Amino acid sequence: MAVGFDLLVLAELNPDVVVACDDEVRFGQVEQLVDRATITLGSSGAITASAAAAQGLRVALCGVVGDDAVATMTVDLLAAQGVDVSGVVRRSGSATGMTIVLTRTGGDRALLTFPGTMSELRTADLDLEVVASARHVHVSSLFLQRALQPDLGALFSSARAGGATTSIDPGWDPREQWTEVLALLPDVDVFLPNAAECAQIAAATGRAGGDPARVLHELGPSVAVKLGAEGARLVSAEGAWRVSIDPVEPVDTTGAGDNFDAGFLAGLLDGAAPAQALARGVASGTFAVGGWGGTGRLATREEALELAGALIVEQS
Repeated sequence: MAVGFDLLVLAELNPDVVVACDDEVRFGQVEQLVDRATITLGSSGAITASAAAAQGLRVALCGVVGDDAVATMTVDLLAAQGVDVSGVVRRSGSATGMTIVLTRTGGDRALLTFPGTMSELRTADLDLEVVASARHVHVSSLFLQRALQPDLGALFSSARAGGATTSIDPGWDPREQWTEVLALLPDVDVFLPNAAECAQIAAATGRAGGDPARVLHELGPSVAVKLGAEGARLVSAEGAWRVSIDPVEPVDTTGAGDNFDAGFLAGLLDGAAPAQALARGVASGTFAVGGWGGTGRLATREEALELAGALIVEQS
């Protein structure tokens, strides 16, 4: 595996089966027709990696897949996006994870996930020379990555000591306990939850009341909260900002938050001020909802910068 990447993503890895589903799903052996369905690259980490590569970053991903045909398809889809996949591990005798995405007009979704190998990435699977040489280390879907959690704090601490920055997109906690991430936050530079995740994790600190983003920022990281169609908000040591955008009619909202992550991190790695990086993240997420699946419409660097420059950034 080569070294010297701008962004190293430690990820769950799986394909998505995205199904347009405007009616209620009925059981009882009822056959229902849908307008559209496809198999595409899934997982928060893979989508973030792909979107960052589309914006010109040198990106590598480490994750675990099985030894099945689904694994081959998933890795090929990721490599086609320009992401280095030499750190992807194939686990013999295991099945690759998969997510069924039922998506409705207007952006609402239901996710049915078979974890498979998603949770099996361990620090022992990583090339530590690559970790040490990356400018930024990002972890996606932390609550799904149970094998990575025990040693992640030490890994982040080591990466930061070597000059790298770090981030986590926690994703939803299927067990709804939310506590595993709290001990990691002092070693995290950027925390990237959506609004619901931010509120749940802040509540898990036991600190009653207050702004959830500020509660989590007090534990160490800058907190960039994804607000869906309402844009995003950032609370950091430099200040707090809000970026909004005019509503757009989404084709599919799958992966919009992951595209935001990529745009925001690309901005920081390009040396942009936090507020401008926030706008670039919102711009990237906005382009994403114009495509089908998480990688159906990836913004280029030029596109993201142009739209970001037109957005209004307000102190929050």
